[in-house]
Amino acid sequence: QVQLVESGGGLVQAGGSLRLSCAASGRTFTIDAMGWFRQAPGKNREFVAGIQRSGGSINYADSVKGRFTISRDNAKNTVYLQMNSLKSEDTAVYYCAAGDRLRVGPGTYDYWGRGTQVTVSS
Repeated sequence: QVQLVESGGGLVQAGGSLRLSCAASGRTFTIDAMGWFRQAPGKNREFVAGIQRSGGSINYADSVKGRFTISRDNAKNTVYLQMNSLKSEDTAVYYCAAGDRLRVGPGTYDYWGRGTQVTVSS
């Protein structure tokens, strides 16, 4: 069992920056992929960014490429999302996710945080 706790959300003006953190605890030994999803009002949850445990495989949604950067510190079981040049359309609840390689396929997720609100004002 893995628990994920996000932090760093808040209110920021358009063009500003925000850094989200997500710390994993519990049985983290076989966690592979970690990533971020978001859900805006009236929309489905969408993939934002993901990173393999080795850091060798990283991908981003087209909407955030060039603006967001995902990274992780395996020693701390923590994944980060640096968000720059924020836009109003980035407003959403951001969810941390992790995948156990013994339970799900590579690059997929089966644990979820409770979410943190990011609001970008124009």
